[in-house]
Amino acid sequence: MIDRELIRLFREMGRDLFVSGLTTSHGGNMSVRAGDRIVITRRGSMLGRLTSDDLVETEMAPCDRDERCSREIVVHRAIYAATDASAIVHAHPPHTVARSFGHETIAPADSEGLYVLGEVPVVSASSTIASAEAGAVLAAALKSAPVAVLSTHGPFAKGATLEEAFMHVSVLEASATILDLLGL
Repeated sequence: MIDRELIRLFREMGRDLFVSGLTTSHGGNMSVRAGDRIVITRRGSMLGRLTSDDLVETEMAPCDRDERCSREIVVHRAIYAATDASAIVHAHPPHTVARSFGHETIAPADSEGLYVLGEVPVVSASSTIASAEAGAVLAAALKSAPVAVLSTHGPFAKGATLEEAFMHVSVLEASATILDLLGL
């Protein structure tokens, strides 16, 4: 059973992701890991209106509960297996996604982006949604970066908490927007 505090955290971060314009009504996903246990948003959930039924408790190894999980469970597992992440946020922020076309990195020009993120890797996979390949390239990039962008799809951010992972996505989108406003 998922405790009330964790449900509250998912609801707050999901609402903030949607209200901030960092994802579409039914896009994006989030998870937290504790040992071999993962709590992840369910397939097709609305991050801006999460309920306890929108969270699925599963394991690090594939299991029968995966059918309800976000399709990106394979990517989340790969990131958890390769990094120190305790939480992951994936969203589809428009300026970040647009910058992922044809770039190998997103280099913030603003002070906050440079301080919080540094240069952000953009990685590619032939199958960008819910693939083992996407999981492998993102996991490799996230070993040394707090956030990485899957080209044409969006960022996956890691953190010690959902709030920290959300912050990485939020700062990245602000930096991408500033780059666009500067015409860089």
